[in-house]
Amino acid sequence: MITSDSLKSYLHLHFLVMIWGFTAIVGLLVSISPVALVLYRTLFAAAGLGLLIYFKNKNLQAGTRDIVRMFGVGVILSLHWTLFFASARVSTASVCLAGMATTSLWTSLIEPLANKRRVSPLEVGLGVLAFAGLYVVFRFEFDHALGLGLALLSAILAASFTVANSRLVQRLDAYVITFYEMAGATVFSFVALVVYESTGWSGGEKYIPQSTDWVWILFLALICTVYASTMATQLMRQFSAYLVNLTINLEPVYGITLAFFFFGSKEKMTREFYLGTLLILLAVLLYPLLLNAPFLKRKTSRHTPE
Repeated sequence: MITSDSLKSYLHLHFLVMIWGFTAIVGLLVSISPVALVLYRTLFAAAGLGLLIYFKNKNLQAGTRDIVRMFGVGVILSLHWTLFFASARVSTASVCLAGMATTSLWTSLIEPLANKRRVSPLEVGLGVLAFAGLYVVFRFEFDHALGLGLALLSAILAASFTVANSRLVQRLDAYVITFYEMAGATVFSFVALVVYESTGWSGGEKYIPQSTDWVWILFLALICTVYASTMATQLMRQFSAYLVNLTINLEPVYGITLAFFFFGSKEKMTREFYLGTLLILLAVLLYPLLLNAPFLKRKTSRHTPE
């Protein structure tokens, strides 16, 4: 029986996913370069997490090797976000989110390699379906090929980030992990911005935020990163990982819908684009459903890590 409290929590989870779907739009609303945006986002997120850790009386101590690893994952996160915002900037938010919809499928391929297990036929089959969707999008939206390519690279980095985090969270506190990762992302983003500006790669893009930019930067750092991540972690105590992941897979749907609402005709794509995106989302949504199907449980259980 669904209680009013569980329904409220479930709607809260969808609200958090909608917030994450809004991030590509924010990348188009600010005037600074994607590299600078990631720097400010990670800097304020690290500061916000530091305050949370302080008030929760959590211990930030960790081994040197673990700190280096967390900083390294922070570098991956910085690159992921930079490519994510760059993708939306050179194409559209919808194209960016279509590419990002492949993240869970990249994870299903990278995780077996990291854990030294075989890739299941189910994952391969759904991967083929997802890439068929990408082929349709690429074929009919070739003008946005660069943006979709950057989004795919961003999705691969996001998958790598998820796999790396799944190992760290087994031994360390989630708040501590995120704090060090944000710190590592901040340091890397600062170095990247210096190189980006000194070499002239920026092409004259601004790196100092305007007055309205600060609102969106703080929204990204405090709402999309600190608040949403913290609340999602708490909701995982109420819902299964399966339900949480299935809901998070709806992020591109919310994002593309919001992008059309904010930017109108600029975000209107061809019918083939939406067909290709639908194929990608179908593969993403079918994965957890088929993985938990009774007739596949015996087969898929062979591929679990030893």
